[in-house]
Amino acid sequence: MDRLQYFDSLLSLQSDKDFENLALEVFRFQSQNNNVYSGFIKSLGITPEKIKSIAEIPFLPVEIFKSHIVLTGGDEHEFVFTSSGTTGDQPSRHYIKDTSFYQRVFTKIFSSFYGKPSEYTILALLPSYLERKDSSLIYMMNKLISESSSDSGFYLADHEKLFSIQKDLQRQKRKTILFGVTYALLDFINDFHIDFPDLVVIETGGMKGKRKEMIREEVHQLLCTGFGVDVVHSEYGMTELLSQAYSVGKGIFKSPSWMRILIRDPYDPLKPLVLRNSGGINIIDLANIDSCAFLSTQDLGKVYEDYSFEVIGRFDFSDVRGCNLMVD
Repeated sequence: MDRLQYFDSLLSLQSDKDFENLALEVFRFQSQNNNVYSGFIKSLGITPEKIKSIAEIPFLPVEIFKSHIVLTGGDEHEFVFTSSGTTGDQPSRHYIKDTSFYQRVFTKIFSSFYGKPSEYTILALLPSYLERKDSSLIYMMNKLISESSSDSGFYLADHEKLFSIQKDLQRQKRKTILFGVTYALLDFINDFHIDFPDLVVIETGGMKGKRKEMIREEVHQLLCTGFGVDVVHSEYGMTELLSQAYSVGKGIFKSPSWMRILIRDPYDPLKPLVLRNSGGINIIDLANIDSCAFLSTQDLGKVYEDYSFEVIGRFDFSDVRGCNLMVD
């Protein structure tokens, strides 16, 4: 596959019809050339040729990335991203055929929300991720930081140094973005308070067992107070996806034109729901051309008419029951 040409097709999506046509084309391609996805479809008793709309497409549970190599069109690959997982838990593995394609995807998405990385100083407070060189988030941050100002970089537990550079950047009136895992941002504002209204704080989610879970509104209020900002932004992504969605406030996420969220009935994983109803989050990520573009997650959410969405929680069980349908 010519990935440059395919990337151009992602960028050219203009309408719902464009999206549906490409999604169906990708579905047909992956149902024929991805052994894991093909086996999953077969186990459901679904005939791919009968699928005529995206509402009928079956979504592969993301948990299958823990136990199977999910690749389309051969086993060759360039890199493997893995999830952090929990103690004793098998991490998800996303096999990447072309890391330069991933870089094009996340750079385009970031730029569409914030502008070119070169316009910013990008600070990253991601201690639990930085320990893992096979994290897709760390790969993305490394590339964005390399394209930003020379003051950009990663920080671990040196909160005093992070506070100092933020004060310097504020005095210089430099455009600054701080990416941080939720618990680390909260740890930072426990040690330091800064009034930096122009700072863009992007939380990537996750307590990682370091703190008790909190609702988004509570977390964002603490962070707004601690950093002196009006709103906190959020990034929604996962190991199994090449694309990300961003919220620029109030927990409402927007996706690139090639990524779409659909809501499924929490009691019937094969039944889609209408807009505004709450349920399980299914994701179509057409950038996942080399793995699987149609994924069922354990997140709960709701979708609005403009395809923006909220994440309102998670299922209280860890593995999708549909995984048991998989054949070896």
